[in-house]
Amino acid sequence: MPTPPPLASGPDGPGALRPLLDIVLDALAAGGRARGGPLPAGGPEAVTARMRDALGQVLPDKGDPDALRALVHALAEGAADPADPLCAGHLHGPPLALAAAADFAAGVLNPSLDSWDQAPAASALEALVTQALAAEAGATDCLVTTGGTESNQLALLLAREALGGSAQLVTAAGAHHSLPRAAWLLGLPAPVTVPAPAGILDPAALDEALTHLTGPPVVAATAGTTDAGLIDPLPEIAALCRTHGARLHVDAAYGGGLLFSERHRHRLAGLDAADTITLDLHKLGWQPIAAGLLAVRDARDLTALHQRADYLNAGDDTEAGLPDLLGRSLHTTRRPDILKIAVTLRSLGRSGLGALVDQVCERAGELAGLIAARPGLELYDRPTISTVLFRPAGATDDAVAAVRRNLLRDGRAVLGRARLNGRLWLKATLLNPRTRPDDLAALLTLVEGHTPR
Repeated sequence: MPTPPPLASGPDGPGALRPLLDIVLDALAAGGRARGGPLPAGGPEAVTARMRDALGQVLPDKGDPDALRALVHALAEGAADPADPLCAGHLHGPPLALAAAADFAAGVLNPSLDSWDQAPAASALEALVTQALAAEAGATDCLVTTGGTESNQLALLLAREALGGSAQLVTAAGAHHSLPRAAWLLGLPAPVTVPAPAGILDPAALDEALTHLTGPPVVAATAGTTDAGLIDPLPEIAALCRTHGARLHVDAAYGGGLLFSERHRHRLAGLDAADTITLDLHKLGWQPIAAGLLAVRDARDLTALHQRADYLNAGDDTEAGLPDLLGRSLHTTRRPDILKIAVTLRSLGRSGLGALVDQVCERAGELAGLIAARPGLELYDRPTISTVLFRPAGATDDAVAAVRRNLLRDGRAVLGRARLNGRLWLKATLLNPRTRPDDLAALLTLVEGHTPR
């Protein structure tokens, strides 16, 4: 029989991995050079053709020893690189090297956080780190999730169970799309949508809605909207929830990272009044995807997730002291995403993470200033976090959309899009702390050069 290929862990793992890592690192570098910019040129057809050529036959009769190099190179060449200063379209940040290294270690060891005997150290680490992060947000416990969408869904599930099996979601017009989707998935009534003038929830309209609501209400506020990075008036919303007996969820997937910054933390005043809080450290936390969290104020809410499977959390095992992990997630098999988070928190500390947050917020302010100084561009407003909306002055919405697509097709820059106040805007979301003022000026020059005259 042929010798099985080497394993990543075990006594022979490090020796087997070292030459493979050299191949990967060389292929990443070569692929990035071949791309030559923030994303590949040519659009979807060209990228698909190059990937098809690199992949060849998916399952050949005989294996290809060059597959690792070829496919990593092709993936890097065809990637949108969030570490490029001109890749600024989405809440898709460049991961820290030390976090990626920790994530690699997690993949090698491959613990599964569905029972203690599959992840002894990882389960202990997760318990310690999530307790600390919960306290940071003014909560008592915290679950690890795959991101903001899962956290929002989980928050609404916990609300439904805490409220006796039914809940009426109330959101602002600018709330994340995952919230109405979660209501649909959970069989809840269609959400009540409250007006959001200037992009944030209107407390007076919320008061009116809660006054006339019949079902048990769950208000979902946002700290860092996807479109413009805006923060709802959390203290006023929390006060209204107390008055009307409503449960409060805050989607802080974007803005939650401000907790690390002494300069910007005050923007999250009122967050500690929430029953549940969505956090997402693959945004303003610089983690490889995924690194989502859901903080809960009352740990008793988590009893709704309890499940019993004798092969994972038998009663006599838990009575004997083995931790029960099955009620810590909607998933069964679950990788230890907490390791990279723990390494980052310990390595950088509050001051190091806060400095990164301050840097991207400062860059956003600089970008807004550059836009305001250019007569050919129109600024939506000064940024609240690190998102800046702008558009070519006098352009139609069709022209604005074309500018973005032309930049994507040419591989020159990645900008997002947002529709506010009935108009289409280009969106720059700055998450790269290494971005320089010259990069910002170059981005604006590209936009002006791609604007139809």
